[in-house]
Parts: sequence; C-alpha cells; structure tokens
Amino acid sequence: MALDKPYTDVPGTIIFDADQSRKGYWLNQFCMSLMKAANRERFKADERAYLDEWPMTEEQKDAVIARDLNWCMRTGGNIYFLAKIGATDGLSFQQMAGSMTGMTEAEYRDMMIKGGRSAEGNRYLGENGDAQPQNQPQGAAGKKKD
Repeated sequence: MALDKPYTDVPGTIIFDADQSRKGYWLNQFCMSLMKAANRERFKADERAYLDEWPMTEEQKDAVIARDLNWCMRTGGNIYFLAKIGATDGLSFQQMAGSMTGMTEAEYRDMMIKGGRSAEGNRYLGENGDAQPQNQPQGAAGKKKD
C-alpha cells in the first residue's frame, strides 16, 4: 500500500524520502566513492567505464554524464551525495545550485542574498510563481542560445 505523499505537489522540489532512497541507492554509492582521490582519477579518466562498474540504471548514468543534477535527483540522487560530482569537477555548491535553476552563479548568489525565492505562487503546482515548471529555467544560463 502506497503512502499518501502530499509533499509531491511542491513545485521545483524533490523530497528525498524512502522511495527516492531506494531508487537512488547505487547512484548515491557511486557519488560517495568519489570521496577517494583514486576513484576520482579513475572516473575522470573514463567516466563511462567507471559508471559501468556500478549497478545503476542507464538513465542514472546518462544523468551523471550530462551533469544534469535535476535529472539525477529525479532518479533518486540526494543533493548532498551529488555534490561529490560537482566537487570532482571543481565546482562549488553555489555553482551547482545555480545550474539547477538555469541561473548563472552570480544570478543565483544575488537571488539568495535577496532572500531566495518567494513562497508566493510557489506553494503548490499550478500557481504562477518563479519555481513553477512553466517558468523554468530561470536566468541567463538557462536561456537558449540563438
């Protein structure tokens, strides 16, 4: 019997619950492996070969290779584990968070300094706040290049 999950209606939010934890177990274990320098070196030398050593789904591997953290989270990744990928690439957490919104690092930083996103229009899917799917991505980094 599935549990009622009223929190799935929060726009722009993936709650890391027990189901997500089970789904992303191997993805998150891979991320934790990057804490060791030797594993980071092996991963950077041949990402696909290193990922193939882990019993992750093809979708999870594709999400890692694409460095799409939102995609990684949808497939069970926990942002605190996924941060190891960013660190391996030399990115700060701020840079990673900005990439998840389509903002540049500066845009993301400025938004957070101003207090972050407003809750107005972002409490439930279907409203018109800036975190709603129809308003994504935000910022210059998410704009399509002409």
